[in-house]
Amino acid sequence: MAVRPIVITGEPVLHRTAAHVTDFDDDLHRLVSDMHETNEAANGVGLAAPQIGVGLRVFVWKMENHDGVPPEGHIINPIVTTSRVPQERPDPHEDSEGCLSVPGESFPLKRAERAHVVGVDLDQKPVEFDATGWFARCMQHEYDHLNGTLYVDRLDDRYAKKARKAVKRNGWGGPGHTWLPGVDPDPFGHDAPAQVE
Repeated sequence: MAVRPIVITGEPVLHRTAAHVTDFDDDLHRLVSDMHETNEAANGVGLAAPQIGVGLRVFVWKMENHDGVPPEGHIINPIVTTSRVPQERPDPHEDSEGCLSVPGESFPLKRAERAHVVGVDLDQKPVEFDATGWFARCMQHEYDHLNGTLYVDRLDDRYAKKARKAVKRNGWGGPGHTWLPGVDPDPFGHDAPAQVE
């Protein structure tokens, strides 16, 4: 197992559709193992293979949920279908989302409250479950990565403009930008010392 660098928005692999997995071999087992390790080191709730530069349809998660789904898992060649996305404006406090490939930034985005997830595991055994609430959000977010979409691509005009400014301010938007969880500072502040008042 190894922690791999996470690529940042602008890296081409993040902006194209990932390939269907056809070889369930040792390399795939290593990939999933490294993804879990990388997600853990990044304090993430989910990580898709394109985020570590691998254009395959695989994602992992580590997230408690109320849906009876193991809190840590992986899925290969998933299909995620959802209920309707609410049409009201996103709430900056309730709907803020972040992404390890847009590190340190967060913007509000409305997502569907329910997601149906179907795919297979490393042994090619079927995986199928329903996700609700924030777990459903996680599933939608990771599935988007497999289709070349970042959450910032889905923002309404107001927040999309702020996201574009953040990308420019950070010097991202082109290839070659990465960060290494466990070595580089956590962009979301999970490793910052607690403030004493």
